[in-house]
Amino acid sequence: MRDIGYSLETAVADLIDNSISANAGKIDIYCITDTEEPVMAIIDDGHGMGADELIHAMKHGGTGRNRKRTPHDLGKFGLGLKTASFSQCKRLTVVSRRGEELNAAEWDLDVVDNRDDWIISLLSEAEIHRLPCFELLPERGTMVLWRNLDRLFGDCEGPERQELVNKQLVEVQQHIALVFHRFMEGSVPWSSPLHICVNGHGVDPFDPFCRDHSATQHQPPERIRIKSQEILLQGYILPHHSKLSAQKFNLYKDQSSFFENQGVYVYRNCRLVAWGGWFRLIAKQKAAQLARVQIDFPSSLDDWWTIDIKKSRVQPPPAVRTRLRQILDRIITPSKRVYRERGQRLIPDDPYSLWERIANHTGIRYILNSRHPLIQNLAKKLDQIGQSKLNLLINSVGDDLPVDSICMDWNDNPQKLYSSNQINESITKRLEQLHNSLPEDLQYDMGAFRELVEATHLFDQHRDIVDAYIEQWQS
Repeated sequence: MRDIGYSLETAVADLIDNSISANAGKIDIYCITDTEEPVMAIIDDGHGMGADELIHAMKHGGTGRNRKRTPHDLGKFGLGLKTASFSQCKRLTVVSRRGEELNAAEWDLDVVDNRDDWIISLLSEAEIHRLPCFELLPERGTMVLWRNLDRLFGDCEGPERQELVNKQLVEVQQHIALVFHRFMEGSVPWSSPLHICVNGHGVDPFDPFCRDHSATQHQPPERIRIKSQEILLQGYILPHHSKLSAQKFNLYKDQSSFFENQGVYVYRNCRLVAWGGWFRLIAKQKAAQLARVQIDFPSSLDDWWTIDIKKSRVQPPPAVRTRLRQILDRIITPSKRVYRERGQRLIPDDPYSLWERIANHTGIRYILNSRHPLIQNLAKKLDQIGQSKLNLLINSVGDDLPVDSICMDWNDNPQKLYSSNQINESITKRLEQLHNSLPEDLQYDMGAFRELVEATHLFDQHRDIVDAYIEQWQS
């Protein structure tokens, strides 16, 4: 039971499920490792449990999978509290309080092993008051306490141990921010906004669909009915990273790459249970990395989704797979279009593109656009020999384009790739240089100049400066 496959973050998430089912509005997670006995505590302000409820909750499979639960209960098998906890510790203590009523029960796997029997301990009030973190338990709520954390540190000692713990706590925060983002945003109809803290630091929700950005595309929802229950499918297309602020881009990059996070996001009772990938209907692809599909299903359809104990893996029912396969092209095509918007200028009919894309039976080449106003204006000032050398340079630049390095930098940090040409010179000075390099007829056509600026994408992150420059020049 200790080796079902929980990580620290999925184990903590399973305990948060119980707190949400208990109508908690605040959950505090503490990991204290600088004491003689390291502990981890998850404390909520939910409705708490009486003595009988606590004993029932500590039973393995206390609430079976076939027992009817409330529509908003996040539980499933009646195993989560125990299996999640034992995956990280050998001593599990649960304390619950309802005003004057105080109860605590404890599993100690060393006792179970030594006595060769499933023995649970009921703690006295004096023992409860001596527990670590007990003073943090509110007048109404529950504390899950992990001790004998035999798997938290691995084989690390000294500074390496604390570094490992810090890394794992960051992963816990990221996991919580994603899995419970709808609860923390306050967008779950049957739950008030949830506040979660890790070692006193609040966790901000992370919306994988970037719905608060004006450039995010929201596709029409699809509905599928199974056994009179509704499953909702909705597609989203994230903005191109060039439209995201550096802070927003780094937030999405920290949560894993855009490429890895493309695909389907499955929510059970508004709790994210599985994400990333397309259920093997199609392979992940670069052009589809901005595509996301949100699927919501109620827990009453669990058997149709074959959800696992950790609530981290599901398989969609045939009706969902069939409909998803039918609408995938509609969902993914806009993602491809977003990336091609930058490439649309790479066609022969766009005179303002610095690059041309030439595709034929021999392959694909990218070369500098010899008809670009900057190049044509320069060519007019050269004699025949100079023009010949200029053409040689244009072709050589195209032939020697470092595609492998560009692709590698693009995958690592595309925003840094674009921003590298903005250093050393002021943006306004670069605009002036570009403006003055144009033929005279274009210098007075500010509409054409704006088109040229937008086509080069040199100033995508500085649109306000471009607007101010054009407005000043026109006045």
